[in-house]
Amino acid sequence: MLTLKNKVASLIAGAIADNFGSDILTAAELAAMLEYPPDKAMGDLALPCFKLSRSLRRSPVQIADTLAGAISDSELSEVAAVNGYLNIKTEPTSFAKRVVSDIQSQADSYGSPHTGEGKTVVLDYSSPNVAKPFHIGHLGTTVIGHSLKLLHEFAGYKCVGINYLGDWGTQFGKLIVAYKLWGDRSTIEKGGVDELVKLYVKINNEIKAEEDTSVQDKPEGTPKHSELGDASRKEFSKLEQGDEENLALWRWFVDVSLEEYQKTYKLLGIEFDSYKGESFYTDKMPAQVEKLRNMGLLEIDDGASIVNLDKWNMPVCLILKRDGSTLYPTRDIAAAVYRKGEYGFDKAIYVTSAAQSLHFAQWFKVVELMGYDWYDKLVHVPYGTVSINGAKLATRTGNVILLKDLFSEAIARVMEIAKEKNPDEEQCRRIAESVGVGAIVFYYLSNNRMRDINFMMEDALSFDGNTGPYAQYTYARTCSVLEKVGRDAAMTDAPLGEHESALAKTLAAFPERIIQALADYEPSVVTRYILDLCAAFNRFYHECSIANCENNDLKQSRIALTAATNQVLKTALHLICMQSPEKI
Repeated sequence: MLTLKNKVASLIAGAIADNFGSDILTAAELAAMLEYPPDKAMGDLALPCFKLSRSLRRSPVQIADTLAGAISDSELSEVAAVNGYLNIKTEPTSFAKRVVSDIQSQADSYGSPHTGEGKTVVLDYSSPNVAKPFHIGHLGTTVIGHSLKLLHEFAGYKCVGINYLGDWGTQFGKLIVAYKLWGDRSTIEKGGVDELVKLYVKINNEIKAEEDTSVQDKPEGTPKHSELGDASRKEFSKLEQGDEENLALWRWFVDVSLEEYQKTYKLLGIEFDSYKGESFYTDKMPAQVEKLRNMGLLEIDDGASIVNLDKWNMPVCLILKRDGSTLYPTRDIAAAVYRKGEYGFDKAIYVTSAAQSLHFAQWFKVVELMGYDWYDKLVHVPYGTVSINGAKLATRTGNVILLKDLFSEAIARVMEIAKEKNPDEEQCRRIAESVGVGAIVFYYLSNNRMRDINFMMEDALSFDGNTGPYAQYTYARTCSVLEKVGRDAAMTDAPLGEHESALAKTLAAFPERIIQALADYEPSVVTRYILDLCAAFNRFYHECSIANCENNDLKQSRIALTAATNQVLKTALHLICMQSPEKI
């Protein structure tokens, strides 16, 4: 519809110039005023002429009446003035011919706004903490982040996907102590991250028990103490100071974790350009701290080094603890400076939980105060929380649903169904993986990213209604039709009915939805579009005979519409990290 909007806006601009004077309103200004009527009977586009009254010095009714008689085009069947509105209806056949022709000529690039050509965007997403499991709480940053990467690539940007691993911090001191006390190398080699998590949960439980015991029968307010906690801090300090034994263990923990994470990324079809984690920036932070100090931005507060953000109604931004150790803002600032120098980004996107919104607002402001002129190119894309039947996720207590388990269950369910229809086990496995994983991804991305999700396993794995399997099945249906009738068909001048016309209009809406998804950093816009397109195609499929259509010209048009749907649906599914199986 974007092309139609621009065409109609140009026609209106010409009519205004002819009837009211030139250089009053541009086509771009008029395109922004065009609306979609709430009732389809009113038309496909509408111009509220009261928006023109001041510029044209006429009443809305006069303007609408004048313009209605001055606009005509082969794609328009009616231009009517109704109570100060200019209502515009498309001519179904001409409109559909142009839309399908655009899709055929542009193919995989149909819908791209090409706004990112010559620009680079860096996307920081997924970023799990090493030695912890990939659970349902990581699904948001991973699939939202990758979908945004795909959308930006589609728009022409050069994209750099960064997995900013949480590979540094006091938790490694705990893990080292736990491994030395209770760990076994062969057990971990065999069990991977699951075994590291067991050690992490065990030591946290032991530390809590020691702390609780330390204050038992003591006066209220007595500080808690844990010998294991002290030992953990000591081991992390040794790690920071370059102790070879601890460094070797740390590197091993990272390798074991990455091997596990790669299995999930492979299922999702995700590859990263960089795995530089927090540890990479350890030697890059002092320069930024010194810059802050030299600029007079650092203040000492109770021994800690801070940047005061009172003027911007934010709490202070902690840069150094009292003992001189760095914090997350310090690392993030150093990482942003490095990435600007390394990639020369035009935009840097961070996809994390909404709980971190204040953190990003703080260090973004600090970057601005430091005089970096690219501060306004930093974008935080937050998303809501995930709970399991209302219970908050917590790695320390083991209250998580692992993504690998979730995907395995989804794949197993699809496998059972696929085996009933297809004896080829290898083909069944491929279908089960694409549909099972797709079901989980679609379930998550069908929600607005800021919405909190109470994850219900049965809902996520349901294969009925507006789900991922329904979308993939619709794509497979288009493949099946085209396999029977062929793909090489063009739209003809055969008159189109309601369902063909509705499908063409839905196909025409794709470019505008892409622009909206990019502007709002919102993959669910694409997901909702997929459901709209599937609904339009399935109505068309059930109401309009394709292979057995007796009118050959109409048959060719229907084949062309099916092929166009196949193309656009495949593109849209790809943009939300989903595969497009040709058979299900």
